[in-house]
Amino acid sequence: METTTSRQSKTEIYLHFVWVTVHRTPTITPDIERAVYRCIHQEANRIGCDVLALNSMPDRIHLFVKVPSKISASKIMLQIKGVSSHFVHQQLPGNEGLWWQEGYGVFSVGRNQQNAVISYIENQKTHHAENTCHAEWEEADEEYIPKYSSNVNGLL
Repeated sequence: METTTSRQSKTEIYLHFVWVTVHRTPTITPDIERAVYRCIHQEANRIGCDVLALNSMPDRIHLFVKVPSKISASKIMLQIKGVSSHFVHQQLPGNEGLWWQEGYGVFSVGRNQQNAVISYIENQKTHHAENTCHAEWEEADEEYIPKYSSNVNGLL
């Protein structure tokens, strides 16, 4: 019997999400952040995403994932924000004030930019302490208009 092989579509979709708490209230405290990360990581995996980086500040979450081609960015956020909000309110007593703002930011990332994004997310607290944040990667609910220059990447 002859075996035939068929080709399947190959996709590599990498997305960097950032979302904030309502009114940017600093409610992601050190005593709950690891539990919130575990919840987000588990839900991302459950819906088919590979988590490449996850970190936060007291008022925002950064998540970098490789996503399957069959799920939209909006569906990913709907699931992750919904499940994590429910988790906080049901499983972490005393943190009922943590609510996610309605919007979010999502940025597509090329393969050659992955290491920079991972490093940026992993070093969130340092970037904020040293004021070395990338403004375009911090916006979750406002339009960002990049400044153009003549450098190779075109962005400052």
